[in-house]
Amino acid sequence: MLRQRVLSAVVFLPIIFVAIWFGAPWFSLLVAVAALLGVVEFYAMFTQERWRPLTFFGTLWTLFFISNAHYAYSYGSETTQVLVTSALVSSAVVLSLLLALFWRSRGEGTFVSWSWSLAGIFYMGWLLSYWILLMNSPDWDGRDWVLVALFSTFAVDTTAYFVGRAFGKHKLAPTISPGKTWEGALGGLVGGIAAVVILALVLGIDLGYEKLVFIGALVGIFSQIGDLVESKLKRGTGVKESGGLIPGHGGILDRLDSIVFTGVVVYYGLRWFLG
Repeated sequence: MLRQRVLSAVVFLPIIFVAIWFGAPWFSLLVAVAALLGVVEFYAMFTQERWRPLTFFGTLWTLFFISNAHYAYSYGSETTQVLVTSALVSSAVVLSLLLALFWRSRGEGTFVSWSWSLAGIFYMGWLLSYWILLMNSPDWDGRDWVLVALFSTFAVDTTAYFVGRAFGKHKLAPTISPGKTWEGALGGLVGGIAAVVILALVLGIDLGYEKLVFIGALVGIFSQIGDLVESKLKRGTGVKESGGLIPGHGGILDRLDSIVFTGVVVYYGLRWFLG
């Protein structure tokens, strides 16, 4: 398993790095592909007949969220504009899915199907769109901060895994993810803080140690929350892995789980510190 993970990393990490380095539109395209694959896997996990999410509408609106983020700063850099357009898109998503399900469904399971259709769109489309906002914002060096946020998330996963294996004794959430421990979670938190500080120094980011530590703590906490959320979803649907797209890792959701929330918290952390 570890060998497969290493080989997968050798293949995918250069693609990710190149997309980040060249920025728009390549990074937006990479996020779009990941979000679309992720939302398809998300809907595929709900195999019960009465849980039939609207996959076509879900993928369409997921792509719309990604496109909205890509063009968010085309006509200015006001944060209010980003929030307003996101609110409008969100309202359109809720209404259109409700109408589509009302037209398609005979009534049984309608609310559940509508809920999971919305969940997939917001989980993959809306949350991942913050990575594009983080990259394209004119208020900071997006390329550097995407590198910091992404690779510090990877550092959290790695340190949590190895610290948990070496010292883990106290279960973190045994009913959700039996292998995770409090010791591993603490190791991941420390690893996230250290990674943010080190990467910021290497990339020449001058934000101040206190702020870097705060952002590192956000990454360390929310990347692990994202992992637990996806584990909870898999247990709720009775699947071990979300798919088999990436050898050694499972599906695309099994790799996106840790980064789903970190793009959001780093974006708003920088908004708080830099305006």
